[in-house]
Parts: sequence; structure tokens; C-alpha cells
Amino acid sequence: MTKVLFVVSAADRWTLNDGTVHPSGYWAEELAVPHRIFSEAGWDITIATPGGKPPTLDELSLGFAGGMPKKRRAIKNYLDSIGAALSAPRPLDEVDVDEFDVVFYPGGHGPMEDLAYDEVSGELLRHRLASGKPLALLCHAPAAILAATNPDGSSAFAGYRMTGLSNREERLNWFARKAPWRLEDKLKEAGVDYLKGMPLRPFVVTDRNLYTGQNPQSSEKLAHLLVSQLRG
Repeated sequence: MTKVLFVVSAADRWTLNDGTVHPSGYWAEELAVPHRIFSEAGWDITIATPGGKPPTLDELSLGFAGGMPKKRRAIKNYLDSIGAALSAPRPLDEVDVDEFDVVFYPGGHGPMEDLAYDEVSGELLRHRLASGKPLALLCHAPAAILAATNPDGSSAFAGYRMTGLSNREERLNWFARKAPWRLEDKLKEAGVDYLKGMPLRPFVVTDRNLYTGQNPQSSEKLAHLLVSQLRG
């Protein structure tokens, strides 16, 4: 059976550049849709977070920003159905990443607060990238690569083609004017070959064993691509 590890932010906030705190966490669609697709494919799914802390749902992701009401209801119902797994994640530092066929990072602003600076996650990412086994990051989750550095301080992801939430999409959030940094800028600074598609449209980039999706709308496309690649 194919085994997939979901690495989810444990943050419940995003600290802005004026010191104010914006409630945050993981984005509903980015966890629920891939989880459902992988489950329907018969995959065994493990959820892990820094410290084993239950992840926090970003309530905005079940509001207007999360899409049409029917879609949001379906996502909420699915998250409710996996509530037991979400409430008891494994501590990330106790996970052996080599046991998994796929590693998947969903986004939301949470990763900007914790995974971007988490040394355990950073080492996991560096090791996974070098292993040649599938690694996928969605929307804001590529922020986690900022903690994946080589001994000389360079990014383990430098030179890789990647996508992630664009500056233009980030600016659609009313609080983005107070963002301490934006993902697109940081990825470019890390030496990533950053690519992007149309705002709020599905866009996926693959480079060797690295799979990335630009935004929540890319959730389904990215998950189906991974399933087809593993089956193939």
C-alpha cells in the first residue's frame, strides 16, 4: 500500500510586520481535497505536525474565500469525517520519512509562521529532496523550504523549478499589506526558478521528484498528478 505523510503547520496565527496577530492555520481545501483523493486511491495517510500539536483550521478557508457554498460544505464535511486523525497527529520529530512513498505539505498562512523556521521540517525536506522520492508542497507550504539549507547556508532547493502563492494572489488578502514577507519574493531569493500561472487558476510545476501547486485551486490537480505518477 502506498503510504503518504501529510506535514501540516501547527501554527494558529501569522504575526504581521506591525506586531499584530492574524488568526490562521491550514487552508481547508488544501488538506481536505488531496486527503480525500489519496484516500480514495487506497493510500495509507499519516498526519504529522511540529510537536504533535493538533492543527488549526483557518476559518477564512470555509468562508467566502473558500469558494461556493456547496464546495465549502463538502470540504467541511470531509474534514469532520477525519477529525480523529486531525486531533491526534504524530510529532514531526518522531517520523521516519523514509517509510513514506509520498510527502505532502498543504498550505495556508500557518507555514509562514512555523514551518518556514522549523529545523526538523527543514532537514526532512532536504533529505527527502535528495532521496529522489516524491515531495509535494501546495500554495503557502513552499515557505517550509526556507528552513531547508545546506551546510554552506544555501538553499537545498536552489535551481529547482517551483511554484507557490504569487505576490498578486497574496495581495488579494486585505491583511497582506502588513505581511512581513511574501512567498514569491522569498522563493526567488532562495535561488528557486519560480514559475506562476494565472491568479486563482490551477497551476502545477514538476521538477524531478518535486511537485508544487500555486494556490488552493491547484489542490485537486496536484493530488491527481501524484496518484497517476505513483500508479505509473
